[in-house]
Amino acid sequence: MKILDKYILKTFLRPFVATFLIVLFVLVMQLVWQAFENIAGKGISLPFILKFLYYTVLLVIPQALPIGVLLSSIMALGNLGENYEFAAAKSAGVSLPRLVRPMVILTIFLSGVNFLFLNNVYPYATLKQKNLYLNIKKKKPALALVPGSFNSDLPGYQIKFEEKYGEEKNLLKKVLIYDVSGKKGNLKVITAERGKIVTEEGSRYMTFVLYDGYYYEEHSKSAKTQLQRKKMAASNAYFDEYEFNIDISSVSGDDGLDETRHTKNHMMLSLKQLGDTIPDLKNNYDELLKIKSKNLYNTTSAKDLHFYPDSLKTKDTNPDILENFDLTNKISILNSAVTKANRALNSVKNNIKSIKYKRKTLNFFDTEYYNRISFSLSCLILFFIGAPLGSIIRKGGFGLPMILAIAIYVIYFFGNTFGKNLAEESSVSAFLGSWVAAIVMVPLGILLTRRATKDKGIFNTDAVILPITNFFKKIFSKKDIQQ
Repeated sequence: MKILDKYILKTFLRPFVATFLIVLFVLVMQLVWQAFENIAGKGISLPFILKFLYYTVLLVIPQALPIGVLLSSIMALGNLGENYEFAAAKSAGVSLPRLVRPMVILTIFLSGVNFLFLNNVYPYATLKQKNLYLNIKKKKPALALVPGSFNSDLPGYQIKFEEKYGEEKNLLKKVLIYDVSGKKGNLKVITAERGKIVTEEGSRYMTFVLYDGYYYEEHSKSAKTQLQRKKMAASNAYFDEYEFNIDISSVSGDDGLDETRHTKNHMMLSLKQLGDTIPDLKNNYDELLKIKSKNLYNTTSAKDLHFYPDSLKTKDTNPDILENFDLTNKISILNSAVTKANRALNSVKNNIKSIKYKRKTLNFFDTEYYNRISFSLSCLILFFIGAPLGSIIRKGGFGLPMILAIAIYVIYFFGNTFGKNLAEESSVSAFLGSWVAAIVMVPLGILLTRRATKDKGIFNTDAVILPITNFFKKIFSKKDIQQ
């Protein structure tokens, strides 16, 4: 390897390592902050918190690599231009393509690494992190209680409340509790205006203290027949304060946090597994459409319609079909048509939700398959934007390069997300949706590379400014001559 190549790689790798670690830290903190409420201060042991962080780091590495390549390429070429090293290389006969050749080879290698992460490490990390996160929520039921809907994570109880407030988020408003521990339905109902949750660290019980409420229970545990249940007594009472304990020993502690329950998410599969799963999903979707269309065909009684050749039609037949019948038959025909049309419409409305769900599930897997390939090339695409941009602006450091890198990556990430959303909603094909960002950024990279190779700026401002300047010069020169 030549001395020049070593120097160029050193110039690139120094900012790359720094920017990659900074971006990695920011992305990890962003994801951890989103899950902070569910993992911090809830009694989860340190090893499991470190495991969660480890899986999160593995998840964001494929996102951090392209940003690191983009920013470091702008900084490296910007430093070369700012220190006149780029000009010295040109005067020695070294062109821009020759100068960046070692960086291109390194970027291709990083793209391969990114692909390996996306295909092997990313699915594994997603599988482990999501299962660990869901297991933490299940093992620590207090953090799974959500206002406005029934919570069934506590064994034997269904709990609903309007609001959770207070410093420790343990105070409740408008509480409704169904006791289903007897597995015979909602035989015990408790309502209260206010309540609070008291749980001591390490305790196997969660204590509910309710205020200003109502208690109702049907005593039907010993009744064997429906008639006996109707004769059984029920008790009810109003209370100022009511306290009871729920045994949470089966859903507390660290046991079972490593258990894997969810394995069918599209992000948990490798490219080979996605390729094996997608045909089955397509066959299931096509089969569903065939069944629904056949049912619709039978609902409309379309099989009872027959084609009659013109030779069988009588000459006095009116082209307007209804006019061939009397008023009674007309009404009967129209009523039958309206009934069948409404039946078909209701059938379509009832089936549209299941069809959309199946189609969207298929789109998730299809889009993930193509997006893994397209996103693995993001390092290469963004390098061919960052490198020529750095040689044009000739500014190093973290100032202007950081601003440009963030702006470019936001455009790339927005294009990628926008395309994925369109593909998931069936607005475009999965292939096109996954390559939207590349379709937008590749022409920009080609344009910047050509202008940097020809040693031109981003925009040729002289082509716009000179004609305007010459126009005004001519006007003022004519005025001077006339005077």
